[in-house]
Amino acid sequence: MDQNDGHQSGETEPNDAIVDEFGEKLRAFQAFRKSDSDASESILTALGAQDDVDKDIVLELSARRPLGHPDRFPEAHALAVRALEVLDRNGARGVRVNSLGPLGPIAAFGVQQVTHLIVRSYQSTVADHMLRLYERREANAARDDPDRKLLMRARMQMERITPGFKRNVLGVPAFFLGGAVLSGAVRILQLLIASALSTLWSKIIATVILGMVIAGLAWIILRGAAVARQRIHLTMDGPLDGLWSSIGRCGNPPRDPSRIIALIAIILAFLPWVLIPIGLLVGWLTG
Repeated sequence: MDQNDGHQSGETEPNDAIVDEFGEKLRAFQAFRKSDSDASESILTALGAQDDVDKDIVLELSARRPLGHPDRFPEAHALAVRALEVLDRNGARGVRVNSLGPLGPIAAFGVQQVTHLIVRSYQSTVADHMLRLYERREANAARDDPDRKLLMRARMQMERITPGFKRNVLGVPAFFLGGAVLSGAVRILQLLIASALSTLWSKIIATVILGMVIAGLAWIILRGAAVARQRIHLTMDGPLDGLWSSIGRCGNPPRDPSRIIALIAIILAFLPWVLIPIGLLVGWLTG
């Protein structure tokens, strides 16, 4: 009996020692990181941390509490969910474009679709991030930890509402976009290509028109990204920062892709200045 107990103890001791040693280093890092920089750096070196990202990893591992500020978490969670609701309802509503004359309604429709796409994509990403974060913090909470109940309740709520934030990212039906609009655009493009192969002037005109279309599309994308960024900033940035702060040691909240899309639009806006001279040169050489 005693021999079997010793054998079993011999099997578990190495693992226990590893867990205890690692946990002790993390606790020592937490104890010294604000009061003794030399000691904390020594612990980081012992753990294998080499750069700022490694230090962030150790800092996050050493924060064992599921919630940094459990007293603020329910309010922060409720505000973030309310912000998602408000953004879903108003993110792409009432987009206006001024001073474009008869092209105004067409441009406004395009800007609204770009805004709608960015907003819907972002709110889906935010809901997914919140759900995953709640799931993981709940999983690493002790069963008797009061924070676990808060996270469980929030996680169950997000499981119910997240599918509602994954609707069609465009504000028009997919069959309409894929049928009438796409087929019409392809037909116009075919006519332009056919005319561009006939004479020098038709090639020049087709190239200029194509350049103007690209510049117009770039402006629509840039304007839509700006509207989306403003409304997301107004609605979501504060609530998400507060939620992530109440959870603690969980990185940064997800940011919307409007800046990247705006950069793409700026690059696209410069294409006509390259495309038109090349098209004119090709037309002159082959005319």
